[in-house]
Amino acid sequence: MDGTSPTARALRTLEVLQERPGCTAGQLAERLGVSDRAARRYVAVLREAGIPVESVRGPYGGYRLGRGVRLPPLVFTATEALGLVMAVLDGRHAVADDDDPVGSGLAKLVRALPRQVGRQAAAMRAHAHAVPERGDRPEPAITSALVEAVGRQHTTRIGYRSAAGRSHTFEVDPWSVVVRHGRWYLLCFAHHADAVRTYRIDRVSTVEEGTRAFEAPEGLDPVAVLEEHLASGWEHETRVVVHAPADQVAPWLRPTMGRLEPLDEERCLVVGSTSNPAMYAGEWLAGLPFETTVEGGPELRAAVAAVAARLARSLRTPS
Repeated sequence: MDGTSPTARALRTLEVLQERPGCTAGQLAERLGVSDRAARRYVAVLREAGIPVESVRGPYGGYRLGRGVRLPPLVFTATEALGLVMAVLDGRHAVADDDDPVGSGLAKLVRALPRQVGRQAAAMRAHAHAVPERGDRPEPAITSALVEAVGRQHTTRIGYRSAAGRSHTFEVDPWSVVVRHGRWYLLCFAHHADAVRTYRIDRVSTVEEGTRAFEAPEGLDPVAVLEEHLASGWEHETRVVVHAPADQVAPWLRPTMGRLEPLDEERCLVVGSTSNPAMYAGEWLAGLPFETTVEGGPELRAAVAAVAARLARSLRTPS
Protein backbone atom coordinates (compact mmCIF):
# COMPACT_ATOMS: atom_id res chain seq x y z
CA MET A 1 0.00 0.00 0.00
CA ASP A 2 1.16 3.57 -0.69
CA GLY A 3 -0.35 5.19 2.40
CA THR A 4 -3.39 6.64 0.61
CA SER A 5 -6.33 6.92 3.02
CA PRO A 6 -9.46 4.72 2.58
CA THR A 7 -11.55 7.88 2.07
CA ALA A 8 -9.28 9.04 -0.73
CA ARG A 9 -9.45 5.60 -2.37
CA ALA A 10 -13.23 5.61 -2.09
CA LEU A 11 -13.37 9.01 -3.81
CA ARG A 12 -11.01 7.71 -6.48
CA THR A 13 -13.34 4.72 -6.91
CA LEU A 14 -16.20 7.13 -7.50
CA GLU A 15 -14.14 9.00 -10.12
CA VAL A 16 -13.32 5.74 -11.93
CA LEU A 17 -16.98 4.72 -12.01
CA GLN A 18 -17.93 8.14 -13.38
CA GLU A 19 -15.29 7.86 -16.10
CA ARG A 20 -15.82 4.16 -16.95
CA PRO A 21 -19.35 2.90 -16.31
CA GLY A 22 -19.43 -0.90 -16.37
CA CYS A 23 -15.94 -1.19 -14.88
CA THR A 24 -15.37 -4.70 -13.47
CA ALA A 25 -13.87 -5.39 -10.06
CA GLY A 26 -10.62 -6.43 -11.76
CA GLN A 27 -10.46 -3.28 -13.89
CA LEU A 28 -11.29 -1.14 -10.88
CA ALA A 29 -8.59 -2.84 -8.83
CA GLU A 30 -6.04 -2.20 -11.58
CA ARG A 31 -6.93 1.50 -11.77
CA LEU A 32 -6.71 1.83 -7.97
CA GLY A 33 -3.58 -0.27 -7.62
CA VAL A 34 -5.20 -2.62 -5.09
CA SER A 35 -6.51 -6.19 -4.96
CA ASP A 36 -9.94 -7.18 -6.33
CA ARG A 37 -11.13 -7.72 -2.76
CA ALA A 38 -10.02 -4.22 -1.74
CA ALA A 39 -11.76 -2.72 -4.79
CA ARG A 40 -15.04 -4.40 -3.79
CA ARG A 41 -14.57 -3.03 -0.27
CA TYR A 42 -14.30 0.57 -1.61
CA VAL A 43 -17.48 0.01 -3.58
CA ALA A 44 -19.11 -1.04 -0.32
CA VAL A 45 -17.84 2.16 1.32
CA LEU A 46 -19.61 4.20 -1.37
CA ARG A 47 -22.84 2.29 -0.86
CA GLU A 48 -22.64 2.82 2.90
CA ALA A 49 -22.28 6.55 2.19
CA GLY A 50 -25.59 6.50 0.33
CA ILE A 51 -24.23 6.47 -3.22
CA PRO A 52 -26.11 3.85 -5.26
CA VAL A 53 -23.60 1.62 -7.07
CA GLU A 54 -25.28 -1.06 -9.19
CA SER A 55 -23.72 -4.43 -9.99
CA VAL A 56 -24.60 -5.77 -13.46
CA ARG A 57 -23.82 -9.39 -14.38
CA GLY A 58 -22.96 -10.72 -17.83
CA PRO A 59 -20.43 -9.94 -20.56
CA TYR A 60 -21.37 -6.26 -20.49
CA GLY A 61 -21.67 -6.11 -16.73
CA GLY A 62 -19.70 -4.39 -14.04
CA TYR A 63 -20.24 -1.55 -11.61
CA ARG A 64 -22.36 1.45 -12.58
CA LEU A 65 -23.60 4.46 -10.67
CA GLY A 66 -27.35 4.50 -10.16
CA ARG A 67 -29.48 7.14 -11.88
CA GLY A 68 -29.96 10.45 -10.13
CA VAL A 69 -26.66 10.34 -8.27
CA ARG A 70 -25.64 13.77 -6.96
CA LEU A 71 -21.92 13.98 -7.44
CA PRO A 72 -19.80 15.47 -4.66
CA PRO A 73 -17.97 18.77 -5.18
CA LEU A 74 -14.94 18.62 -7.44
CA VAL A 75 -11.66 18.55 -5.55
CA PHE A 76 -8.59 20.10 -7.18
CA THR A 77 -5.02 20.17 -6.03
CA ALA A 78 -3.57 23.68 -5.77
CA THR A 79 -1.52 23.07 -8.93
CA GLU A 80 -4.56 21.83 -10.89
CA ALA A 81 -6.71 24.75 -9.77
CA LEU A 82 -4.06 27.35 -10.51
CA GLY A 83 -3.45 25.68 -13.88
CA LEU A 84 -7.14 26.20 -14.73
CA VAL A 85 -6.93 29.84 -13.65
CA MET A 86 -3.83 30.30 -15.83
CA ALA A 87 -5.53 28.68 -18.83
CA VAL A 88 -8.51 31.01 -18.55
CA LEU A 89 -6.31 34.08 -18.12
CA ASP A 90 -4.36 33.01 -21.19
CA GLY A 91 -7.43 32.78 -23.37
CA ARG A 92 -10.00 35.40 -22.39
CA HIS A 93 -10.21 39.20 -22.54
CA ALA A 94 -12.95 39.60 -19.91
CA VAL A 95 -11.53 37.53 -17.08
CA ALA A 96 -11.94 40.39 -14.57
CA ASP A 97 -15.58 41.04 -15.56
CA ASP A 98 -18.16 39.36 -13.32
CA ASP A 99 -20.80 39.95 -16.03
CA ASP A 100 -18.84 37.81 -18.49
CA PRO A 101 -19.82 34.10 -18.17
CA VAL A 102 -16.22 32.88 -18.13
CA GLY A 103 -15.12 35.75 -15.89
CA SER A 104 -17.92 34.89 -13.46
CA GLY A 105 -16.99 31.20 -13.52
CA LEU A 106 -13.35 32.04 -12.91
CA ALA A 107 -14.32 34.16 -9.91
CA LYS A 108 -16.14 31.17 -8.40
CA LEU A 109 -13.12 28.93 -8.95
CA VAL A 110 -10.82 31.51 -7.35
CA ARG A 111 -13.09 31.74 -4.27
CA ALA A 112 -12.93 27.95 -3.87
CA LEU A 113 -9.12 27.81 -3.81
CA PRO A 114 -7.14 27.47 -0.57
CA ARG A 115 -6.69 30.89 1.00
CA GLN A 116 -2.99 31.35 0.27
CA VAL A 117 -3.46 30.27 -3.35
CA GLY A 118 -6.79 32.02 -3.86
CA ARG A 119 -5.46 35.38 -2.73
CA GLN A 120 -2.77 35.35 -5.38
CA ALA A 121 -5.09 33.93 -8.06
CA ALA A 122 -7.56 36.75 -7.33
CA ALA A 123 -4.77 39.31 -7.69
CA MET A 124 -3.70 37.77 -11.00
CA ARG A 125 -7.29 37.88 -12.25
CA ALA A 126 -7.69 41.53 -11.25
CA HIS A 127 -4.39 42.58 -12.81
CA ALA A 128 -4.44 40.42 -15.92
CA HIS A 129 -4.26 41.76 -19.43
CA ALA A 130 -5.28 39.36 -22.17
CA VAL A 131 -2.36 37.08 -22.91
CA PRO A 132 -1.66 36.71 -26.66
CA GLU A 133 -0.89 33.35 -28.20
CA ARG A 134 2.81 32.70 -27.68
CA GLY A 135 5.12 29.89 -26.67
CA ASP A 136 6.43 31.31 -23.41
CA ARG A 137 3.69 30.36 -20.96
CA PRO A 138 5.10 29.30 -17.59
CA GLU A 139 4.73 25.81 -16.19
CA PRO A 140 1.68 25.57 -13.88
CA ALA A 141 3.72 23.64 -11.29
CA ILE A 142 6.38 26.38 -11.19
CA THR A 143 3.74 29.10 -10.96
CA SER A 144 1.85 27.22 -8.27
CA ALA A 145 5.02 26.81 -6.18
CA LEU A 146 5.74 30.54 -6.46
CA VAL A 147 2.15 31.47 -5.57
CA GLU A 148 2.27 29.27 -2.48
CA ALA A 149 5.60 30.81 -1.43
CA VAL A 150 4.03 34.27 -1.86
CA GLY A 151 1.06 33.22 0.25
CA ARG A 152 3.23 31.81 3.02
CA GLN A 153 5.73 34.69 2.73
CA HIS A 154 8.75 32.42 2.76
CA THR A 155 12.12 33.30 1.24
CA THR A 156 12.61 31.08 -1.82
CA ARG A 157 15.56 29.97 -3.94
CA ILE A 158 14.86 30.05 -7.68
CA GLY A 159 16.76 28.91 -10.74
CA TYR A 160 16.53 31.43 -13.55
CA ARG A 161 17.61 31.64 -17.20
CA SER A 162 18.26 35.16 -18.53
CA ALA A 163 17.34 36.37 -22.04
CA ALA A 164 20.99 35.88 -22.98
CA GLY A 165 20.79 32.22 -21.95
CA ARG A 166 22.82 32.45 -18.74
CA SER A 167 21.60 30.41 -15.76
CA HIS A 168 21.56 31.76 -12.21
CA THR A 169 20.39 30.57 -8.81
CA PHE A 170 19.52 33.07 -6.09
CA GLU A 171 17.26 33.77 -3.11
CA VAL A 172 14.26 36.08 -3.31
CA ASP A 173 11.40 37.26 -1.13
CA PRO A 174 8.48 36.58 -3.51
CA TRP A 175 6.00 39.46 -3.18
CA SER A 176 3.50 38.79 -5.94
CA VAL A 177 2.75 36.96 -9.18
CA VAL A 178 1.28 39.29 -11.81
CA VAL A 179 0.05 38.79 -15.37
CA ARG A 180 0.98 41.90 -17.33
CA HIS A 181 1.60 42.87 -20.93
CA GLY A 182 1.07 39.32 -22.14
CA ARG A 183 3.51 37.69 -19.73
CA TRP A 184 3.69 36.22 -16.24
CA TYR A 185 6.04 37.95 -13.80
CA LEU A 186 7.38 37.37 -10.31
CA LEU A 187 7.75 40.60 -8.34
CA CYS A 188 10.24 40.08 -5.55
CA PHE A 189 13.09 41.38 -3.43
CA ALA A 190 16.29 39.77 -4.69
CA HIS A 191 18.83 39.21 -1.91
CA HIS A 192 21.85 38.94 -4.23
CA ALA A 193 21.10 42.40 -5.65
CA ASP A 194 19.69 43.88 -2.43
CA ALA A 195 16.95 45.43 -4.57
CA VAL A 196 13.46 44.91 -6.01
CA ARG A 197 13.46 42.79 -9.17
CA THR A 198 10.97 41.37 -11.66
CA TYR A 199 11.50 38.00 -13.33
CA ARG A 200 9.61 36.30 -16.14
CA ILE A 201 8.13 33.11 -14.71
CA ASP A 202 8.52 31.20 -17.98
CA ARG A 203 12.28 31.53 -17.40
CA VAL A 204 12.16 30.17 -13.83
CA SER A 205 13.43 26.58 -13.92
CA THR A 206 13.34 25.58 -10.23
CA VAL A 207 11.61 26.74 -7.05
CA GLU A 208 12.78 25.71 -3.58
CA GLU A 209 10.69 27.31 -0.86
CA GLY A 210 12.57 27.90 2.38
CA THR A 211 11.35 28.32 5.94
CA ARG A 212 12.60 31.85 6.67
CA ALA A 213 9.67 34.27 6.80
CA PHE A 214 9.56 37.79 5.40
CA GLU A 215 7.01 40.61 5.34
CA ALA A 216 5.98 42.18 2.05
CA PRO A 217 5.82 46.01 2.00
CA GLU A 218 2.66 47.34 3.59
CA GLY A 219 0.13 48.60 1.04
CA LEU A 220 2.04 47.00 -1.85
CA ASP A 221 0.55 47.76 -5.29
CA PRO A 222 2.04 44.89 -7.33
CA VAL A 223 1.14 46.31 -10.74
CA ALA A 224 2.59 49.78 -10.06
CA VAL A 225 5.81 48.35 -8.61
CA LEU A 226 6.10 45.84 -11.44
CA GLU A 227 5.77 48.60 -14.06
CA GLU A 228 8.42 50.64 -12.29
CA HIS A 229 10.96 47.81 -12.17
CA LEU A 230 10.39 45.85 -15.39
CA ALA A 231 13.41 47.43 -17.07
CA SER A 232 15.68 47.85 -14.05
CA GLY A 233 18.52 45.83 -12.60
CA TRP A 234 19.89 44.14 -15.74
CA GLU A 235 23.56 44.03 -16.70
CA HIS A 236 23.70 46.77 -19.35
CA GLU A 237 22.38 50.30 -18.92
CA THR A 238 20.27 51.82 -21.72
CA ARG A 239 19.59 55.49 -22.46
CA VAL A 240 17.73 56.47 -25.63
CA VAL A 241 16.44 59.88 -26.72
CA VAL A 242 13.34 59.60 -28.91
CA HIS A 243 12.64 62.59 -31.18
CA ALA A 244 8.88 62.68 -30.65
CA PRO A 245 6.51 63.80 -27.88
CA ALA A 246 6.18 61.38 -24.97
CA ASP A 247 2.44 60.88 -25.48
CA GLN A 248 3.10 59.67 -29.05
CA VAL A 249 5.94 57.36 -28.01
CA ALA A 250 4.18 55.76 -25.03
CA PRO A 251 1.87 53.43 -27.03
CA TRP A 252 4.90 52.03 -28.90
CA LEU A 253 7.07 51.51 -25.84
CA ARG A 254 7.52 48.06 -24.33
CA PRO A 255 7.58 48.21 -20.50
CA THR A 256 10.86 46.28 -20.54
CA MET A 257 12.54 48.99 -22.64
CA GLY A 258 12.69 51.43 -19.75
CA ARG A 259 11.12 54.38 -18.02
CA LEU A 260 9.71 57.16 -20.23
CA GLU A 261 10.62 60.73 -19.26
CA PRO A 262 9.51 63.83 -21.25
CA LEU A 263 12.41 66.16 -22.16
CA ASP A 264 10.48 68.88 -23.98
CA GLU A 265 7.55 69.19 -26.37
CA GLU A 266 9.44 67.42 -29.16
CA ARG A 267 11.60 64.82 -27.36
CA CYS A 268 11.50 62.23 -24.60
CA LEU A 269 14.00 59.93 -22.87
CA VAL A 270 13.82 56.18 -22.30
CA VAL A 271 16.05 55.02 -19.43
CA GLY A 272 16.41 51.38 -18.42
CA SER A 273 18.65 48.33 -18.64
CA THR A 274 18.85 45.05 -20.52
CA SER A 275 20.59 41.70 -20.39
CA ASN A 276 20.39 41.37 -24.18
CA PRO A 277 21.55 44.49 -26.09
CA ALA A 278 21.23 42.71 -29.45
CA MET A 279 17.53 42.04 -28.90
CA TYR A 280 16.99 45.56 -27.56
CA ALA A 281 18.57 47.05 -30.68
CA GLY A 282 17.35 44.66 -33.37
CA GLU A 283 13.80 44.03 -32.17
CA TRP A 284 12.63 46.67 -29.72
CA LEU A 285 14.46 49.80 -30.81
CA ALA A 286 14.20 49.00 -34.51
CA GLY A 287 10.44 48.67 -34.10
CA LEU A 288 9.94 52.29 -33.01
CA PRO A 289 8.64 54.48 -35.89
CA PHE A 290 10.59 57.51 -34.63
CA GLU A 291 14.08 58.96 -34.96
CA THR A 292 16.24 58.03 -31.98
CA THR A 293 19.63 58.90 -30.50
CA VAL A 294 21.26 56.15 -28.48
CA GLU A 295 23.28 57.87 -25.76
CA GLY A 296 24.23 54.70 -23.87
CA GLY A 297 25.37 52.41 -22.65
CA PRO A 298 28.31 51.24 -24.72
CA GLU A 299 26.91 47.71 -25.16
CA LEU A 300 23.67 49.05 -26.64
CA ARG A 301 25.51 51.49 -28.91
CA ALA A 302 27.67 48.61 -30.19
CA ALA A 303 24.58 46.47 -30.79
CA VAL A 304 22.87 49.30 -32.72
CA ALA A 305 26.01 49.78 -34.82
CA ALA A 306 26.05 46.05 -35.64
CA VAL A 307 22.38 46.12 -36.70
CA ALA A 308 22.95 49.23 -38.83
CA ALA A 309 25.98 47.65 -40.53
CA ARG A 310 24.08 44.45 -41.28
CA LEU A 311 21.17 46.39 -42.80
CA ALA A 312 23.55 48.57 -44.82
CA ARG A 313 25.16 45.44 -46.29
CA SER A 314 21.74 44.26 -47.40
CA LEU A 315 21.52 47.32 -49.72
CA ARG A 316 24.71 46.56 -51.62
CA THR A 317 24.28 46.21 -55.36
CA PRO A 318 24.93 42.62 -56.43
CA SER A 319 28.13 42.29 -58.43
